[in-house]
Amino acid sequence: MTVEEWYSRGKKSNINGFDIFNIREGNGEALICLHGFPTSSWDFAPIWPTLISKFDVLAHDLIGLGRSAKPEEKLSISWQADIVLELALENGIERAHLLAHDLGNTVAQELLARQAEDNSPISWLSCVFLNGGIFPEMHRPRFIQRLLLSPLGSMVAKLSTENTFRRNMRNIFSTAHPPSDEFLRSSWKLLAENNGIQMMPRLIKYMQERQLYRERWVAPLENSTIPLRLINGIQDPVSGLHMASYYREIITDADVVLIEDAGHYPHVETPERVLEAMFDFYGRLPSHRVYN
Repeated sequence: MTVEEWYSRGKKSNINGFDIFNIREGNGEALICLHGFPTSSWDFAPIWPTLISKFDVLAHDLIGLGRSAKPEEKLSISWQADIVLELALENGIERAHLLAHDLGNTVAQELLARQAEDNSPISWLSCVFLNGGIFPEMHRPRFIQRLLLSPLGSMVAKLSTENTFRRNMRNIFSTAHPPSDEFLRSSWKLLAENNGIQMMPRLIKYMQERQLYRERWVAPLENSTIPLRLINGIQDPVSGLHMASYYREIITDADVVLIEDAGHYPHVETPERVLEAMFDFYGRLPSHRVYN
């Protein structure tokens, strides 16, 4: 599915005063998809047709990314979570599964923390995590990420080009499944739209929030009341095998699926493998129908 096709199937909704691009398709139990930094909800296009054949799926561009609003205000994970909840409620969703990647993992952890605190209007039924910095102590940020987080962040963003974006993205994909030219070109265009490059230093402060709220965001995984599964592309230098191994150490009875020939974007690189692991997981849920 091309980026033009993806965005033609969705709409913009005013959520908490900001235009948020979202797309909702399919039937069944609700599934909310949360994408990563610095890309967009279009990341889910390779697995979308299969997902909507089994679920009522809602995905949106996180604020500051894709074609959602790119405001000048300071952004936070709490703010991103607020938008997820408001968007779900606007769509009449009160119970849902979560599928999260990268930055989306951190947003999902905030949502699960609120549920653990009995402070969530949505009942989360399960969560599938893809590659991301679930544990800040195991996150290995790239040099460009550290620069964006530094006092030089604004200058680094101004000097960013499509070529540097392409190089950095290729470095986190597996060699077996490099990103396509279309993925790189369209993802850069979405990032750059509406002065989006200048959003990067503000957005990437989620790395600091991970440190600050580490205990609160990890606790719902350590003491989870809902089924969790981690699907990990082990060739990822940022949050690959080292993070998956640590996840197994920290989380009791951890449910982990390793994809040996995938990197940081397993749902883009090896969509069939990710779907297989997802529906195996859903088929094992004791209180829900079998998805096969």
